[in-house]
Amino acid sequence: MAKRKSRKKIKGISPLWLVLCLLLITAGTIGITTYRYYKVKYTGSHPYYSRSQFASLNEDSLEYKIASRFYSDEEIRQMRSTPNVTADIASVSLAQKEAEEEPDKNGDGIWIEHIYADTYEGYMMVVKDPMDVNIEINPGMNSGAPGPELDYYVDYFKAAGAINGGGFEDVGGRGDGSIPQGLVIKNGNIVRGTGATRSAVVAFDKDHNLITTTATGSALLNMGVVDAITFGPTFITNGRVVYTSADAGTLNIMNPRTAVGQQEDGTMLLLVIDGRGPSSWGAKYEDVIEVFKKYGAVNAGNLDGGNSSVMIYNGGYVHYPVSMYNSRNLPSVITVGEEK
Repeated sequence: MAKRKSRKKIKGISPLWLVLCLLLITAGTIGITTYRYYKVKYTGSHPYYSRSQFASLNEDSLEYKIASRFYSDEEIRQMRSTPNVTADIASVSLAQKEAEEEPDKNGDGIWIEHIYADTYEGYMMVVKDPMDVNIEINPGMNSGAPGPELDYYVDYFKAAGAINGGGFEDVGGRGDGSIPQGLVIKNGNIVRGTGATRSAVVAFDKDHNLITTTATGSALLNMGVVDAITFGPTFITNGRVVYTSADAGTLNIMNPRTAVGQQEDGTMLLLVIDGRGPSSWGAKYEDVIEVFKKYGAVNAGNLDGGNSSVMIYNGGYVHYPVSMYNSRNLPSVITVGEEK
């Protein structure tokens, strides 16, 4: 009788070995992600921000040990011996430097200035002619249509640029920009709210003088307001800072910000500050006020921030919006200039 050949058993993968492999893969993924995070934070495209963060670290901390791997000994020595140098540099906005280099390169009275501070970076759109700046609302608002994204507004109104505007009802975090918050006035008519509705507004009269205040719809019409959108708080009114800590509520944390101001000669200031990222955490209300004070704003008001903060100019986004889709649906915007 022939001997049956013995067959080798193929052993299955041990559950313990499988778990170990998964743990190694997960650890490797986390390690790569963590490395990239710190690399962006400490050697990203915003050196003033990155170096100021490094200079403030405790030498005994784990984060210091990680961050120090991205710098040479000489660079570390310079940053640690003069820890305030980055703050000094950051306090002088790029705007002031570019002002000496003819920032209005297109000759249209509109330009962008890149600003920095310890916790954020942002962009100021300077518009010399206030008549170039307009408040626009969702064209389909009366039909209940969702608010368009910012690039739609730019195309629809044939604008050179725009920023997001007022707030919107965001029930359950699913708001589609179709229902504006508070009071909205367009072409001298109240289109959202009533004459008794009282709101913190950013508004224009017929000469495009910026009005930043809290008032009823009837009072605003009596002031000569022709366009208005709602958000807050109000920062500066008639040259005086009217914001107080009591206006802050729970929202005054470092966040992306959008705000608008106007200088005494009529020059408009449209500000967007990035946030919620490793290279720009965001700004508090006091930070925004300081920016406008440096720019000589006599009126300034806060607009919707967070995921709504967005700026477009000359066919593209000026910055990196928080939203992964660039712009969320917006009930209103502020447009600038004409498409070239």
